[in-house]
Amino acid sequence: MAEGKEYISRQEELGTVSISEEVLAVIAGAAAMEVDGVSALGSSLSNEVASLVNRKSVAKGIHLEVEGEAVLVDVTILVKYGYVVPEVAKNVQDAVQNAVLNTSGLDVGSVNVTVSGVTFQK
Repeated sequence: MAEGKEYISRQEELGTVSISEEVLAVIAGAAAMEVDGVSALGSSLSNEVASLVNRKSVAKGIHLEVEGEAVLVDVTILVKYGYVVPEVAKNVQDAVQNAVLNTSGLDVGSVNVTVSGVTFQK
């Protein structure tokens, strides 16, 4: 986030509700890890690029930005060998969007998934 905020705040009827970006990152990461075919959250060159364009990196493999009333999420994952990569990525998008919306009430503007590698099971 351009201003370096650590909380996303919304004014509600009874007062302000603030949610830590770290909380949103944990929610997104947990949702991604629950998808069948995801072996780990990863890091890639996109971590450095994200920092350069004011996207906040708050957890390994998860980057957040708030644009207006929407949260933009970038997720970097490793996929287990034998799974169809586009299907796993689509399932991660759906899982992250649903988890962030359902647990925080915040709209999700986008979920960009980067597959940075494949892991092999022994």
